[in-house]
Amino acid sequence: MREFDFLVLGSGIAGLSFALQVASRGRVAIITKKDRAESNTNYAQGGIASVTSKEDSFKLHVADTLVAGAGLCKESVVHTIIEEGPARIAELIEMGMKFSLRDLPGDGGQELDLGKEGGHSKRRILHAKDITGRDIERALLAAVAERPQIEIFENHFAIDLITSQKLGYVGENRCLGVYVLDKASGNVETFAAPVTLLATGGCGKVYLYTTNPDIATGDGVAMAYRAGASVANMEFIQFHPTCLYHPRAKSFLISEAVRGEGGVLKSITGREFMDGHHPMKSLAPRDIVARAIDGEMKKSGADYVHLDITHRPARFIMERFPNIYQTCLGYGIDITKEPIPVVPAAHYQCGGVVTNVDGETGIPGLYAVGEVSCTGLHGANRLASNSLLEALVCGHRAADKCVPPASRSVRMPIPPWHAGNAHNADEMVVVSHNWDEIRRTMWDYVGIVRTNKRLQRAQARIANLQQEIQEFYWDFLVSSDLLELRNIALVAELIIQCSLRRPESRGLNYNLDHPEPNPEWAQQDTVLSR
Repeated sequence: MREFDFLVLGSGIAGLSFALQVASRGRVAIITKKDRAESNTNYAQGGIASVTSKEDSFKLHVADTLVAGAGLCKESVVHTIIEEGPARIAELIEMGMKFSLRDLPGDGGQELDLGKEGGHSKRRILHAKDITGRDIERALLAAVAERPQIEIFENHFAIDLITSQKLGYVGENRCLGVYVLDKASGNVETFAAPVTLLATGGCGKVYLYTTNPDIATGDGVAMAYRAGASVANMEFIQFHPTCLYHPRAKSFLISEAVRGEGGVLKSITGREFMDGHHPMKSLAPRDIVARAIDGEMKKSGADYVHLDITHRPARFIMERFPNIYQTCLGYGIDITKEPIPVVPAAHYQCGGVVTNVDGETGIPGLYAVGEVSCTGLHGANRLASNSLLEALVCGHRAADKCVPPASRSVRMPIPPWHAGNAHNADEMVVVSHNWDEIRRTMWDYVGIVRTNKRLQRAQARIANLQQEIQEFYWDFLVSSDLLELRNIALVAELIIQCSLRRPESRGLNYNLDHPEPNPEWAQQDTVLSR
């Protein structure tokens, strides 16, 4: 058994910033199922939303967040995260993060080059061109490398949380650690600690088309739910309006910042169509833009729409969006001369494990921060670039909050993982087939626009698949593919359950059988627990 003071599951901005803060108070293990840089943070293009200019204010940022959240944001949480943001940004810069700067007129020096994205009334997006996440990950990993108290376990897959209740201990149920698959050896190891942080990101791979990397299989939500933690608002899956449409492109995101810098959505015939949907046109909140594109595609029969920024100077486009420019050019699309073909794709999970603003779940010893959590910041629809801000602020608060209990905790004996009579799987076709079927079912029936009948069909199909998966799980030795399949099946079930429970259309949950918001459901979360 490996014993630590803190276990961190995930190596994105939430997990790394938490680990750095608690490292001075004990030994920290960061467990990540691939290499340390492979996280949703690494793929974030846009940036971090925070109030850093004189033209902006906390009041305006709060107002924009509440409008986007469609009545479901917890206002006190919104105020806390937004108002603590600038201090966390300053710490990140001190750590070595280099945000893009712009030259002031004359010899006035430089200032932060702030971008604008959908739903924001002011320029407040701090970015590093269009590879912000990659630079944040670099800065944080460099800082982690200097802390001998932090040990990173790459290619280690967390299977299930270990709780006192599961082990049969009487008294308060608390988290004791996690069972982890070492992918290289195939052995299951026991990691124990008085504090476990879930920083596992979202669940985009539950859907057939997503902007997320392959790691985004909802592992943290699934593990927390199985352990007895509450999960809420999983119906609110944000579909990013603009994912590159190309047969050879694997879900490449076209940042919302492209629209922030003047990019316009057009039909394949060149007609601007957002005018009739929202006063902010192409910069409307994401749920509105995604539904408008979905409707335009269904109306025209086209497989995509166009995002056109060719009216901006070529040099500006290449300097502001070097990654997008080069990637598109590699697929034969010169975005300085021709529009970009785009489609919506699953992007962000606005619900998750229920926590307060300090990352505390309902299980003592278990914390959750970042996309895996549901703090109430995002409500029914996340405001662009608020996610990295939430991860930074809540990671910091969780680190402050969790230290006293850690020093008082009494360690309980934990038995090793027991495989029973399980043996090596002889046919992995069951895993690959069920994986594809879940993702296609979710895309077809639980997508941008839903109906009760579609949801019920999806529920029946997922239930059948889960039974097969459970039998496979108990009969055969665990593998990363099987574990991910088990997790996406459970997360799919939670998304469907939450969608069926909400008898209205609000934010990202649009149901043709309930096309209007229901006043009785304003400020009501859909909470699930075992």
